[in-house]
Amino acid sequence: MNKIEIRNDALLFRHSYASALWPNTRNSLEKQLAQIVLPRLIGARVVAGYHPMRDEISPYPILDALGEGQTAVLPWFGDRDEQMMFRQAPATESGPWNVLQPGADAPALAPDVVLVPLVAADRLGTRIGHGKGHYDRALSHLREGNPALVTIGLAWEPQIRKEPLEPDPWDVPLDAIATPAEWIQCK
Repeated sequence: MNKIEIRNDALLFRHSYASALWPNTRNSLEKQLAQIVLPRLIGARVVAGYHPMRDEISPYPILDALGEGQTAVLPWFGDRDEQMMFRQAPATESGPWNVLQPGADAPALAPDVVLVPLVAADRLGTRIGHGKGHYDRALSHLREGNPALVTIGLAWEPQIRKEPLEPDPWDVPLDAIATPAEWIQCK
């Protein structure tokens, strides 16, 4: 299968999986994810999350539990063609894709850690997103300014593929992936 076919299949599968979860089960799984990720964020000052869309696993249990001296930021877009940047949470207004984002007056901050949504990923850190390239461009730019930037993909367990995905030259590999059941160190 090509990348478009893998993405389409993975989106359908993610929707089926997430919509089959009872709300209490989903909340429990997202709290389990936070328990796996939070110990790995000690020392991070600025942690980027995202406002979940469609059937993405929510990073909010992680962001809501950040410690003293840690700041949560979320993606922000001025318009659809603008490069993604990160502004201090909370998400208070609708962005160009009708996804909640911080206000334009929220401070713009460069994260130490980016929690990255995904459609599918392999255990080597190759990620398939929604296909617009926003995260790959933003992560590449952030790594230029901070080579120590840590990227952690967040996923439901079934989104992790056993077989390797073929990365495109512009794909930025993830350092790690977390699911409610495991931590996968990719680098």
